Amino acid sequence: MPIYTSIDRIDAIEKVKGKALYAGDYSMDGMVFAVLVRSQRPHAKIKSIRIDKALELHGVIKILSHGDIPGNPFFGVIKKDQPLLAKDIVRYIGEPILIVIAESEKKAREAAKLIDIEYEDMEIITDPYKSMGSSTLIHEKGNLLSHRKVIKGDVEKGFKESDVVIERQYKTTWLDHAYLETEAGFGYPDDKGRIVVVSSTQNVHYKRKEISRILNIPEEKVRIIQATTGGGFGGKLDLTVEGYIGLAVYHTKRPVLMRYTREESFLSNTKRHPLYINYKTGATKDGKIKAIKVDIIGDTGPYISYGETVCLRAAIHATGPYEIPNVHVDSRMFYTNNPISGAMRGFGVPQIAFAHESQMDLMANEIKIDPLQIRFLNGLRRGSLTATSQLLEASVGYLDTLKAIEPYWIGRIKKDGRGFGLGSMFYGMGNTGISNPSYGILSISEDGKILLYTGACEIGQGSDTVFVQILCETLEIDRNDILLIRADTDFTKDAGSTSASRQTYISGRAVYNAAVEMRKFLENEGFYKNRDLKSIVKKYRDKGFPVFEGFFDPPTTPLDPNTSKGVPYATYAYATHMTEVEVDTITGYTNVIKVHAAHDVGKAINVNNIKGQIYGGIAMGIGFALMEEFIPGKTLSFDNYYIPTSMDMPEIETFILEDEEPTGPFGAKGVGEPALIPQAASIINAIADATGVRVYELPCDIERLKGRL
Repeated sequence: MPIYTSIDRIDAIEKVKGKALYAGDYSMDGMVFAVLVRSQRPHAKIKSIRIDKALELHGVIKILSHGDIPGNPFFGVIKKDQPLLAKDIVRYIGEPILIVIAESEKKAREAAKLIDIEYEDMEIITDPYKSMGSSTLIHEKGNLLSHRKVIKGDVEKGFKESDVVIERQYKTTWLDHAYLETEAGFGYPDDKGRIVVVSSTQNVHYKRKEISRILNIPEEKVRIIQATTGGGFGGKLDLTVEGYIGLAVYHTKRPVLMRYTREESFLSNTKRHPLYINYKTGATKDGKIKAIKVDIIGDTGPYISYGETVCLRAAIHATGPYEIPNVHVDSRMFYTNNPISGAMRGFGVPQIAFAHESQMDLMANEIKIDPLQIRFLNGLRRGSLTATSQLLEASVGYLDTLKAIEPYWIGRIKKDGRGFGLGSMFYGMGNTGISNPSYGILSISEDGKILLYTGACEIGQGSDTVFVQILCETLEIDRNDILLIRADTDFTKDAGSTSASRQTYISGRAVYNAAVEMRKFLENEGFYKNRDLKSIVKKYRDKGFPVFEGFFDPPTTPLDPNTSKGVPYATYAYATHMTEVEVDTITGYTNVIKVHAAHDVGKAINVNNIKGQIYGGIAMGIGFALMEEFIPGKTLSFDNYYIPTSMDMPEIETFILEDEEPTGPFGAKGVGEPALIPQAASIINAIADATGVRVYELPCDIERLKGRL
C-alpha cells in the first residue's frame, strides 16, 4: 500500500452507513441535560439575577453560576482571560452566565427562559478604530491586544527606488465556521472517580488541562475522548462545551449532555477575524517589487482566543510568496464588544492574501506586464529570504505551481462578461516560532495487530488515513493489520492541536519515526521472513510487548520582538489558483466556472485526501469571496448566512506538485489551509478582469458588485 495512492478513508464506511457516533448522540442511564443562559447585552454590568421561577419548574436539578466554579474561573488557549461564566460584567451578546441542568433538554431550555437578569448597560465598542482611542476599556490594561511588526531592509529607500507605487485599502468581515455538526459533548463520572468528557473537539489534551484547572482537580482525574467530529475549521480548538459539562458532572455526579442549537452556535462560536488592511507596494517598471508597507488592524472581539496568533501570522505572510527586499508591516489587534474572533482555517492569511494578490494584479496592470509574469519575477525560490529573513533551502515549489498553471493561463480565451484571475499563496506549516511537538506510539496487541496510539484529532481532514498509510509503507504491512487508538487522553500522548495544517507534517513524522524503530525490531525478530506476528506475540506476551515512541518538533526559532526576524516555520506550502468567472453585469451575479489549482504538498501520501481538501478549500474560498458575511445581531441561522452549495461548485482541475520537505514524512507537508487561501483572491482578480471593476471589500456579493458596475 504505497504512498501516492488513493486508499479509501478508514472512517468512510462507518460514516456513510450512519454508524459513526457523534457527541450529541451519546446517552447513558440517569443522564441529564445542560443548557446555557447567555447575555442579551453586548457590554453591561450584571445588576441582579433571579432564578426562583426556573428552580420551581418540575425537572430542574441545578442552576450553576460563576460562584460554583471550584478552581480558576478563566480559560483561554493563549491567555486565561475569558470567564467560563460571567460574574459582574458581560462583554458580548451570547456570553454564558448560567448553566441550567434538568432531566430533559426541553425542561432545561424552558427554565432558561424563566430566568430574569437585570443589566446596567455600558458603552459599546463595535469598531477597532474607535477601540484604539476610546476611554472605555474592555479590559483594565487597555483595548490593544497585540502589536507585531515585521521589518526587513529599508522600506523608504525601497519606495524611492520604485518607479510605481500603489496604495489601497482592503476590508474583510466576520465569517462563521458553519460546520455541519454544532458544538456538543457528553460527560460522566467513571468508576475510578474521574470526570470523563467525550466531545467534538480539535485538541483533547488542551481540554483536559482546562477542565483540571477549572475544577481544581489533578489532570489524572480528567479524561477527554474525541467523539467523531463533524467539522472544525478552527472553531473547536477553544473550549466550547467541555468546561460546562465538566462543571455540571462535578456538581451532579450524573451523566450530562450538552449540545448547541444552530442559533446558539452562530451566537457563540468564534469567527474569522475582520481585518482592515492598508497596503502600499512599490515596484520598478520592469516588474520587480522593491518594497511593501502594510498596516493591519484587526477586531478580536472581547477576549483573546487566537487573536495574538492571527495578528502575527497575518503580518509574517503579508508579502505573499514573493521575495521583497524591503518590508515594513504593522499588525495590531484590538478588543471590541463584537463576537469573539478566533482560529479559522488560515489564521488571518486568507484575508492578507486577498490584499497582496490584488496588489500584484494592480501593479501588473499599471506597468503593463502579464499578471503571471510578475509573479514569476518575484516568486520565492531556493535561496530566497522571506520577510523574517529566513533562508529557504528546500521544498520551495512556488514557481512550479506557476509553471503548472502557465499553459492554461496562456490559452485562456476572453469573452464578454468572462474573466480569469490568479491567486497565489505561501503558508507556514505548524505554530509560529514556538515549539509544537507531537508523539506517535506503536506496540503490538494480544491478537497480533500493530497498535498505533496518536493524540491527533481527526476532524474530517483525513489524518487517521494518512497515519495508517505511513505505517503501511514503512512497515510493509496491510491496513487491516493496524488498530488505531486516537485522541483519548488515557492512551495517547499530546499531539498538539489539529490546526495550522500541522498533523500530516508533524504528527505524521512522529508516526514515521516510531515506525522506523519498530521496523528495526521486526527485522531482528525475523518478521520479514515469515510474516508471522503471532509468534512475536507469543514470545513477548509474558514479558511485555515492546513500545516504540516517535517524536517530532519542527526546527524553528523564536522571533525578534521588534522585527520578527527568525525562523517562524520549518517549511512552507505553496499554491496558485487560476479561476474563470462569468459576471452578469446587470444583476451583479458572479458564477465561478472553473478553477485550476496547483499545490506543492511536498509529497502526496493520499491523493484523494489532497484533492478532497482542495475541493473543500475552493468551496470555502467561494463563500469568502462572494457570499459569506456574519452580521452581529442579525445573523442567527442559515436563513441569512449563505454558504456555497453543490450548485455553486465549479469544474476543478488539480495539479499536485512534490518538492519534498526533508523533515516531513516521506517529504510530505500539508494542504488543509493552503487549499483555501488563494481562492478568494483569484475570484476577485477574475471579476476585475471580466468587468474592469475591482472591489476592495469582501464579500463581493451581488449588491456590493452591482453598485460598482
